[in-house]
Amino acid sequence: MTYRMLFDYHTHTEYSHGRFWPHGRGTVAESAAAAAACGLKGLAISDHGPGHLLYGIKREKFADQRRDIEAAKLAYPGLEIYMSVEANIMDTENGLDLTAEDKKAFDFINAGYHYGVKGGHCTANFVADAGMVSKTKLRNTMTDLYVRALYENDIKILTHPGDKGPVDMAVVAKVCAKRGTWMEISNWHTHLTTAEIKTAMKEDVLFVISSDAHVSSRIGTFERGLSRALEAGLDPERIVNIARE
Repeated sequence: MTYRMLFDYHTHTEYSHGRFWPHGRGTVAESAAAAAACGLKGLAISDHGPGHLLYGIKREKFADQRRDIEAAKLAYPGLEIYMSVEANIMDTENGLDLTAEDKKAFDFINAGYHYGVKGGHCTANFVADAGMVSKTKLRNTMTDLYVRALYENDIKILTHPGDKGPVDMAVVAKVCAKRGTWMEISNWHTHLTTAEIKTAMKEDVLFVISSDAHVSSRIGTFERGLSRALEAGLDPERIVNIARE
């Protein structure tokens, strides 16, 4: 059985600006060309949110990115292109690094946990790995961050859940199912892991595979994510952007 990816809604460009080094590389136009070349029907440019301490799209660049996306739509009329963002899950009132005004700039919002944000418990994750704090307590704290972000925002994709910090995946999956949020099986990161997919699939939740491409040549890649999903016994019909050939 062979499969194909229908759309890739988690990709990055040079708008994921790094303070000290490039993080995302390539232009919106290059991303659109790559997506069209590999036969995708949909693409989302979802650069990192503005609250990261080291990299992310600057608020003053929202309009520039929108302009680039509108130009790409004209150049590739057969490709649906969206302006999204990979917002940072963090300890704020709404659980993200986006204000209500920020959200208006985007067609939809993805969100994930990353190191390098204020109120993100990054240090705690490092010391937990070293056995210096309780992993159970940290998991509960991290789960609360995820749950708050999911309930306070309309999140389309929860990106690489479980990466860079432990969460109660059963709880997160239940909330994603209730909120209609897709859980990402990342082709680049190892999360969701096979074990995490087995836990999450017990809930009535849908999944999506994303390339998390930071260079245009990786757009449309999905094979490693699909391999973990099949290993877990997940019905491919529950992966919203994968179709059987």
